[in-house]
Amino acid sequence: MHISHAERVIDSESGVTKGELAAYYAAVAELILPHLRGRPMALVRAPDGIGGELFFQKHMQQSELPGVRLLDPALDPGRDPLLQVDTARGLLSAAQMNMIELHTWNATSNAIGKPDRMTFDLDPGEGVEWSRMQDAALLLYTLLDELGLPAFLKTSGGKGLHVVVPVRRQYDWDTVKGFSQAVMQHLADTIPERFVAKSGPRNRVGKIFVDYLRNGFGATTVSAWSARARPGLGVSVPVAWDELTTLTGGAQWTVRNIEGRLPAGNTPWADMEKTRRALGPAMKKLGYVAP
Repeated sequence: MHISHAERVIDSESGVTKGELAAYYAAVAELILPHLRGRPMALVRAPDGIGGELFFQKHMQQSELPGVRLLDPALDPGRDPLLQVDTARGLLSAAQMNMIELHTWNATSNAIGKPDRMTFDLDPGEGVEWSRMQDAALLLYTLLDELGLPAFLKTSGGKGLHVVVPVRRQYDWDTVKGFSQAVMQHLADTIPERFVAKSGPRNRVGKIFVDYLRNGFGATTVSAWSARARPGLGVSVPVAWDELTTLTGGAQWTVRNIEGRLPAGNTPWADMEKTRRALGPAMKKLGYVAP
């Protein structure tokens, strides 16, 4: 696919051009598409590069991007159709239209009313050292394990880490979001010196907010292998739990240095589909009563 203005620098810090970013997405297409296929998504577009205005696009009136599918408007009533990317062509046409980030829902478009995963975004406040982020991820993993829930880890491509829990499609969005909030609240109540239950920069100075809000209807989280619209163009990368102590930051991998990581691919998440669990037993253990 022809990429217009391929020479245009989109990140002054790294010097990455629009053409380089498109080439990156072409290189990781086979890795990122399994995370995108079948899911409503959103694009972060940066027509003037990451130093300019960013546009978060979840809906589209008409198909201006070849290969980007418009979903049935009934899936999100009262709005223009949601977007879905299932092919490399759609991925590259989005890059041609100045896309930098790809975000996905926690449900598939064929069962949009019942999420099949929970996502926890470990969001550090000012002054939180990286070692504390690593500890926080391990503490969350331990809690989820005690609840009988599998957890998969990825770098955010920014400052934090993401923990993803595959679940069976049994409950609606409000129930899953409510339970994820209960998990976050339990951490904040049990270890208040590390975790905080309120979002916002003022509330989490020196502490970590485990963002459960990604689990509501219409909320999205940046996809694995997506670049981030931040200086340096970090990449969100799946990692194994035994790699946690070796990580140096949420943006350890970037568009420029990702090549050495590509052979590992999606191997750290290979068992995700096999390990889906029902949430009922975990809710009971935590004492959460669904509304």
